[in-house]
Amino acid sequence: MDHLTIGQLAKKAQVNIETIRYYERRRLIPKPLRRASGYRQFSQEDVKRIRFIKHAQALGFTLDEILELLSLKVEPEATCGDITQRIEVKLFDVESKIKTLLRMKRTLMKLKKACKKPNTPSKDCPILESLDAEAS
Repeated sequence: MDHLTIGQLAKKAQVNIETIRYYERRRLIPKPLRRASGYRQFSQEDVKRIRFIKHAQALGFTLDEILELLSLKVEPEATCGDITQRIEVKLFDVESKIKTLLRMKRTLMKLKKACKKPNTPSKDCPILESLDAEAS
């Protein structure tokens, strides 16, 4: 089995060395074996694990949620249904965020339409006046 240095692991997994150290502290990746020289020895499994973490992050999972998914991956009693439950929770979270973003978009579009005279001095801008009114 080929052993990788932290720099080689970072390059293969396409992350920063500090990311690897952080993942170690968060226990997202196991503590690596050490060579007699004290250097860490990583494996191809570590590359796969970091890629899993990055992919899960891209889907919106937090590091705590990813740690839970990784735990379920090795839990002999865990089922696909256990994973599906986590996906359903994440989907609900995503749907909520989408609704919030759509509300924000509608509000911003209304504010943009409020500006009928682009050359109006900013102190008289209806957009700023509207934002002031909302803040009160």
